[in-house]
Amino acid sequence: MAWTTHEITNVVPELKDFDLFACDLALSEALRRAGAQAQQASVAAYGQALGREQTIRWAEEANRHKPELQRFDRGGRRVDSVAYHPSWHAVMGMLRAQHLVSLPFSDPRPGAWSAYAAGFYLHAQAENGSLCPASMTFASIPVLQQEPALFAQLAPKLFATVHDPRDLPIAQKDSILIGMGMTEKQGGSDVRSNTTIATRLATPGRGQPYSLVGHKWFFSAPMSDAHLVLARAEEGLSCFFVPRFRPDGTRNAVRIQRLKDKLGNASNASSEVEFEDAWGLMVGEPGRGIPTILQMATVTRLHCVIGSAGTVRAATLQAIHYARQRMAFGKWLADQPLMQNVLADMALESEAATQLMMHLAQAFEHADAPLARAYQRIVTPAAKFWICKRGVELAGEAMEVFGGNGYVEDGPMARLFRDMPVNSIWEGSGNVMCLDVLRAIGREPESWQLLLDDLATHCAGDARLAPTLQWLREAVVGDAIALEAEGRHLAQALVLLVQAGLLRAHAPEFVADGFIGSRFDAGWGRVFGSLPRGVAHERIIDRAAVNVGRNAPAADSAKTA
Repeated sequence: MAWTTHEITNVVPELKDFDLFACDLALSEALRRAGAQAQQASVAAYGQALGREQTIRWAEEANRHKPELQRFDRGGRRVDSVAYHPSWHAVMGMLRAQHLVSLPFSDPRPGAWSAYAAGFYLHAQAENGSLCPASMTFASIPVLQQEPALFAQLAPKLFATVHDPRDLPIAQKDSILIGMGMTEKQGGSDVRSNTTIATRLATPGRGQPYSLVGHKWFFSAPMSDAHLVLARAEEGLSCFFVPRFRPDGTRNAVRIQRLKDKLGNASNASSEVEFEDAWGLMVGEPGRGIPTILQMATVTRLHCVIGSAGTVRAATLQAIHYARQRMAFGKWLADQPLMQNVLADMALESEAATQLMMHLAQAFEHADAPLARAYQRIVTPAAKFWICKRGVELAGEAMEVFGGNGYVEDGPMARLFRDMPVNSIWEGSGNVMCLDVLRAIGREPESWQLLLDDLATHCAGDARLAPTLQWLREAVVGDAIALEAEGRHLAQALVLLVQAGLLRAHAPEFVADGFIGSRFDAGWGRVFGSLPRGVAHERIIDRAAVNVGRNAPAADSAKTA
């Protein structure tokens, strides 16, 4: 007798073979505003490729089969290499072909930063771990450009659009990846306490060889072809280019002690290393290693904003897709008023993050303009603080939409949830970001004033925003200790005000009103699903997920820029 205990009904199909770009109105509108029409077709095609079932399977496999450390080869020779699943290399190949390690540098047309941000954001929705080596490689370019002779050798391999996974000297490779090594056991974010020693091998100074002895507690992407490393030379903390192979072709003495067993970001290897007279070239001014390598951090913090915005988008889309195709108590989840409130609130959070990350990308493209510099220097760390933290909250809420189905490894939510916190921690935790905001305001008061004036323009005529703007003007005056204690409050208020202004300028009125009416309500509890009465839940959800799930409404088009 054949046993059939139940029919399988009311089970939501996997979200696959969908177009990540076509369903994201906020993103496509932002690209047009940025003047990135020349790159829009490429970004759109990438959104299609990332949503295919094959790409989804690659991402799952790359995270299920974690990188493995191989200290020795079969003959007992020390190799200190990291082996990755073929799916990791497939995803990296997609990323590289999309110019996501170099685009604004290798093809600096108008809109290049926005096209780059859009591609990075879309990739984050498919696979997060592969973005770490891409981010560091991208961020290394302006640092390496300071050494023209070295950069001339590296540029073709940095700008290449093929992924070359071979563990060979740089001269023999088609493309390369660059990592970063700053953090030591005793210091964490306090890199001034670093103890790694660099001893000159010949004439001291930039572009000259040194021998490094010491350790790094977090050495990101150890399979990279070289790392930019902080070490203490005679002149003080300096930055060094440390390749995997010495100029004579022998392996450099960068000894991988172990790979980190991380909560998430599983496809990407992070490691601990020791330098046993490792060979490196000084990059940048002697004794100016921190300012030199912080040029990387400024860009990688933008990447944290973009990556978190992308992961927020992915979690929001998954939740809407699920709720539109799951019945409970005789109704679609997405048609039930309280669930609509939750989904619409998540959609508002996602669009606000998307608008902000695209605006910041424009600020990096026009960095020479005073107002753009203000956004880059002051708003970027505030955005990293806020968007990364909100992403953690939102991922938990999206998982809850799935119920028990969200808490198992079979579905997409467990990996999204585990991936969320890394951007909040990497490149400076929340307190570090808020302190950086305060430092930037203190060092560049004219930039702060420009920023406040711009916010006043964007927020003009809305009485709900005026008190926050006035508080920001007054908060930075007076007791420095009291201000530091309020650093998180200030960063949150700043980001929310910037997001409100951007939504007023670029999103439909019902989106801007829903965001402002909740985030600037004195009773806002920050729990998703606490939007006040009168918010257009269904219209917000429809705009956020065009043609995803059972509904395929014609969404309201946004205002033009």
